[in-house]
Amino acid sequence: MASNNGAATGKWEVVKKGKKNGSSAKNQNDKKNGSAGRKALGESNVLSRPPLKMSETLFENFEKMGKKQNKEQVPPATEPQSKKQSSNKQSKKSQSSNTSTPATHRNLEEAFKSLDIADLKQQLARSQTLFPDFFDYCVYTMLRELDRNSGEPLHGYRVCIQALLQDKPRIATQNLPEYLELLRSVQNRPAKCLTIMWALGQAGFYDLSQGLRVWLGIMLPVLGVRSLSAYAIAYLDRLLLLHANLTKGFGIMGPKEFFPLLDFAFMPKNALSPSLQEQLRHLYPRLKVLAFGAKPESTLHTYLPSFLSRATSNCPADMKKELLNSMTECLCVDAQSLGVWRQLYTKHLPQSSFLLKHLLKSWKSLPPKLRKNLEETIQSFRVTNEEMRESVESRELRECHNLCQNLQVKMRGRGFPWSRLLMVLCVFVAGFIAHDIRSHGSFTDSTSARFLSSSGIKAGFLQAQSAVTVYSKQGFSWIEKNTPYYYSECARVVGPLLEQGVEKTKAAAVCISEKSVHFIHWVKETTPLVIDWVNTNTPDSVFQVLAYLKELLLLLHRNYILPALAYISELLQRAWTSLQDSCNFLRFRNTGRQGKRETARQGETLGQGHMERARDRDRERHWDRKTDRDTWREQERKMQR
Repeated sequence: MASNNGAATGKWEVVKKGKKNGSSAKNQNDKKNGSAGRKALGESNVLSRPPLKMSETLFENFEKMGKKQNKEQVPPATEPQSKKQSSNKQSKKSQSSNTSTPATHRNLEEAFKSLDIADLKQQLARSQTLFPDFFDYCVYTMLRELDRNSGEPLHGYRVCIQALLQDKPRIATQNLPEYLELLRSVQNRPAKCLTIMWALGQAGFYDLSQGLRVWLGIMLPVLGVRSLSAYAIAYLDRLLLLHANLTKGFGIMGPKEFFPLLDFAFMPKNALSPSLQEQLRHLYPRLKVLAFGAKPESTLHTYLPSFLSRATSNCPADMKKELLNSMTECLCVDAQSLGVWRQLYTKHLPQSSFLLKHLLKSWKSLPPKLRKNLEETIQSFRVTNEEMRESVESRELRECHNLCQNLQVKMRGRGFPWSRLLMVLCVFVAGFIAHDIRSHGSFTDSTSARFLSSSGIKAGFLQAQSAVTVYSKQGFSWIEKNTPYYYSECARVVGPLLEQGVEKTKAAAVCISEKSVHFIHWVKETTPLVIDWVNTNTPDSVFQVLAYLKELLLLLHRNYILPALAYISELLQRAWTSLQDSCNFLRFRNTGRQGKRETARQGETLGQGHMERARDRDRERHWDRKTDRDTWREQERKMQR
């Protein structure tokens, strides 16, 4: 009874010693039956099945699945007939509502048309809030997998992080303080630290501002850690190389973030290795541009105190040079920097002496605006020096006082213009000699030649000329005699070298030609792609603006530039004709005067017998001049008309 009840109710069965063999036999039979069942199941699993037919679209696959579910759906059991008719009607309605199949669509277009746009937008808006949690889940899951000895591959999480941050890079910067705390808590685990830095750094490849926030908030605080500094510098290098346009990163970095980078780049014996420090120093100019921002004329005065406090006598030469150049740039660009320097002058006398000395050395290269603005500042420094000398006397104060005096001397006395004076003297001497030669007709009859001969300069010049002639002849004869010998020696010594140089030049030319051919081929292949990309990504408004600009330029060319050029050419032609006429008139007048002089000379030489003949000639010339004058007047009247 006990065994039967136990078997019926599923309770424990009490087995006695006498029934052990029977029970064992029973168990053996059960095992046989079970093994036979497993064998049958295995054989059924081994049976080959035909391959599945692939659907053309995802919509067709879901449609087939829906039809299959409708076929396999079992109708609910019927109610007993003893119930009332009203309950039967309600059950039929519920059955019809439960067994109602979803509406099928013929194609994908009809399915899209039947979508509820409002519901879809609501679901999408609700899903937007889940992306930050999904990002945190991926990061923390990757960290947990790293704790296991045989963790699963993390490629799927990496792909999800990259896909998420490609569209929403701001997600990575929402919880930077928490991730920094997490990074510091696992600082002794480089693999986890690099995983966190990699995951957050993916945002910078799509948005420069978010990448800078990640680097300044996560990687800069751990830049001194040797196991992480190499990745941080490499990420910064790739970030700045990927985004050539730095304007999108303005406003992210300030003095608080910039000056630790300055110390890492220039201070010796810091946590960075020399190679990483050199790499960071190579990136420093672009970081400086990012720090100064889009409007340096209004922000540089905030950087001057930190620059000035670091310019000590113990800082390295490269860092001192960079600090002095940066402070000079602050003074040149931002006018408020002079006021900040006046406030810090008494507390930073040694640093101010370095800056004053640098300004004194580079005074000529300073812009005129800074020179003018420095006058008031240097005068206030002198007054401050006089007040401080009454109570305190130090070497830095004396240096500052002397430098201020020298700067004021440079401001007031600009120096004698020797170059301008020499140029004026040369022009005056050249003009005097030219006028002297013109008035006397030749150089030998001029006053300058007589002065040179009387003073002995001409004789010395002639002697020097003869000496130069003699020595030049000797030099030419020596060259003619020794040139073949030296040429043969040069050919013997330099010939092989020239041949090697020619061969290397040919090889270099061949290499350059091959590379240029590859480059031209690459340009030919990529140019259409670039043009297509520009055409597809450039809005139509840009092309419309270019078309309007082209029409405007054509209008200006036709209506303004061409008429202006024609008018200028006409004016030049008129001026040229008038100049020719005036020159002709002057020539006619000069010929008349020369004729009078010739007649006077001939009259004196020929005597009284030839006077009448000379008068006749004079009359003929006078008549010619009169006719020339008449023709000139007629031409002038025509021009006036």
